[in-house]
Amino acid sequence: MAKKGHPIFIVLAILLGVGLFLGTVMIIFLKILSPASTLSFSDKIGVVLIEGTILDSQTITKQLVEFKKDERIKAVILRINSPGGAVGPTQEIHREIQRTGETKEIVASLGGVAASGGYYIATAAKRIVANPGTITGSIGVLMEFVRFEELLEKIGVKLEVLKSGEFKDIGSPHRELTSRERKLINALIDDIQRQFVNAVASGRNLSLEKANDIADGRIFSGARARELGLVDDLGNFQDAVEIAKTLSGIRGDVTLVYPKKSKLELWDLLLDRAAGSMARLIRGMKTTFEYRWGGLQLHHVSERY
Repeated sequence: MAKKGHPIFIVLAILLGVGLFLGTVMIIFLKILSPASTLSFSDKIGVVLIEGTILDSQTITKQLVEFKKDERIKAVILRINSPGGAVGPTQEIHREIQRTGETKEIVASLGGVAASGGYYIATAAKRIVANPGTITGSIGVLMEFVRFEELLEKIGVKLEVLKSGEFKDIGSPHRELTSRERKLINALIDDIQRQFVNAVASGRNLSLEKANDIADGRIFSGARARELGLVDDLGNFQDAVEIAKTLSGIRGDVTLVYPKKSKLELWDLLLDRAAGSMARLIRGMKTTFEYRWGGLQLHHVSERY
């Protein structure tokens, strides 16, 4: 005859099972209520923050790819607060937004400044929302050279360069540009400018003639940009959320999903804040083509919702 289990052990096992079940339910419940959690039964909209000078595209494009693959994300909002930046990274982000837009509704929400490259990125969105006082536009290309040949002369330093071709050291800080070098650089600037104008004309359904008329580097308020067809709606971030909900067919409440910050990103932010002035000085000495408005640097702008 089989021995019967001790009643007290049976009771303990039942209590343990009930406790595990209730604990699991409680954890799920708390995760749903947590503002930072992506675990929710409501529809979701991804939010990508594009802040400060655009120097790299890797983080933003990675976030876009993740949102594109996530079937729970119904739309994406680009919150842009940037004066623009380097041409290459700006174009890479713009292209990834176009790819994401093939399966997701994309809305650009322009903050205090979304100029030059910041606006270039926005043109890939289906709708652009700006505050009436947003600084935007600045459709143009900027290239800056730092020269210190007079300083070197004063301290008795001479620099000799051996090169394989006439233009190999073009833009060197120890001498002026030659007339042939200026002509070459201006031709390159014109080429990159045409790329910007084409992106604006295509993204905003404008004629090339109209896009060229306003592509002289001038800045506009959000209200004026709307009159020119560069912006669709005037409103704030919450207005952009409502527009994204409408475009994607979301009704009722929605959960905003922000990409998680990696430890490396947080460390980079800490270093940038600790040595901001020196970092800006070093970056400013580099010669690059930029879609950037030169009137403002937004290295420390940060928004959270």
